[in-house]
Amino acid sequence: MMEQFVNEPFTDFTKEENRKAMLEALQLVESQLGRHYAIVIDGEHIDTERKSTSINPANTKQVVGVVAQADAALAERAIVQAAAKFESWKWTNGSERARILYRAAAIMKRRKFEFSAWLVYESGKTWAEADADTAEAIDFMAFYGREMERLGEKQPLTRIPGEDNELTYLPLGVGVVIPPWNFPLAILAGMTTASVVCGNTVVLKPASPTPVIAAKFVELLKEAGLPDGVVNFVPGPGGEVGDLLVDHPLTRYISFTGSREVGLRINERAAKTQPGQRWIKRLVAEMGGKDAIVVDSDADLDLAAESITYSAFGFSGQKCSACSRAIVHKDVYDEVLSKVVELTKKLTIGDPATGQSYMGPVIDEKAYNKILEYIEIGKSEGRLMTGGSTGDDKGYFIEPTIFADVDGHARISQEEIFGPVLAFTKADSYDHALEIANNTLFGLTGAVISNNRSHLEQARREFHAGNLYFNRKCTGALVGVQPFGGFNMSGTDSKAGGRDYLLLFTQAKLVCERM
Repeated sequence: MMEQFVNEPFTDFTKEENRKAMLEALQLVESQLGRHYAIVIDGEHIDTERKSTSINPANTKQVVGVVAQADAALAERAIVQAAAKFESWKWTNGSERARILYRAAAIMKRRKFEFSAWLVYESGKTWAEADADTAEAIDFMAFYGREMERLGEKQPLTRIPGEDNELTYLPLGVGVVIPPWNFPLAILAGMTTASVVCGNTVVLKPASPTPVIAAKFVELLKEAGLPDGVVNFVPGPGGEVGDLLVDHPLTRYISFTGSREVGLRINERAAKTQPGQRWIKRLVAEMGGKDAIVVDSDADLDLAAESITYSAFGFSGQKCSACSRAIVHKDVYDEVLSKVVELTKKLTIGDPATGQSYMGPVIDEKAYNKILEYIEIGKSEGRLMTGGSTGDDKGYFIEPTIFADVDGHARISQEEIFGPVLAFTKADSYDHALEIANNTLFGLTGAVISNNRSHLEQARREFHAGNLYFNRKCTGALVGVQPFGGFNMSGTDSKAGGRDYLLLFTQAKLVCERM
């Protein structure tokens, strides 16, 4: 087995050599913008007449890439080919599969700035956010490789005289992987390689706004030695391609990260048994959040303000873990609000390629319009403290926006906006604050800022979130350190980056031999 897992460190861009390397990577990637990317099924590159154009959300006139779009027939072909490939891939040794992940992680580490540059151009991430995304992708591959090796070891069972009992973990079959656009490298890499390292084959349908990054990752897997047909790259419209992949009787499981609405639709469709289907399909789903930071009366208010601001507006609030609700005890409400507004007004917004801005654009026109609609709703549900307008019309820029005095039942307190919009709500007491925090359909992340030990322990028991943080921000879970996944409508609590995760892509077999 490889040495003990250690998280990939983040890049310090205050160092001149790192800034130079990133600028060179951005130049390299810029020279490759506008290229065409094919569908890949069993190693064959397939072009189609129907194409999708990926654009830079910070500069909508700049084309990142042109990607072939699959239809129902190609989706069918991908599933059938993946099922055929599974019959040989499932017999490969777990350590052999893990070595492919280690190789892929090593290649990505050497090309870290290049992959981060693709994230800047296609998803609008700032340098720091892109670097963290790439680091997490490296972490997922390094961690899941080690986890597969651990699961391949002799499993501890209670021994009895006269029998030899052995527990092994077998792959499931063909998995449909549907990753999100907001972590288009990290979550894509984690979902895909967790499937592959367990011995499954994959049909990968990338997120529509970020297909080029997905294509680059598929190229990397090929370079790392993954055999043709283990991962099949099938970009295409969700209504046509996605539904067929989910419904298909050869699909064994679906691994999905995205919106609640789409996740519930997948869950409903996957639950229906199709003619010829021999199993109950599994769904591994992460479906977003409406995450809150609670500030107690006995708290470090500067820490509270920093935690709220950076949790709310990092990557323009486009994280399922982002703080979209600040729930503050009445005794310190005005002061915390004032501090957060002051910090927010200092945030810079602009083209992330320059490396000079804290915030970049939102992902696309659909998100842009949706967020602006919620800002208009917010003006009738709260008091606008800062923001509320758009930025440079060259891209999809929206100012960081704060509404004060928002009722916990208001739409901007209940509905996932997925943008730089923060609702402040005043709590009459600490108990009331926790009550407001739990008053949501979701349960992904949360945080409590308090110096009161009994209050922290109360939150440990009562704050219903899959990832709960004390006296820090509610974003930035690290692979292996903070396994990630939420409750209720936030998904199946799959705990990505944890020791339980690979069990979701395997089935346990017990063999007993009388001696």
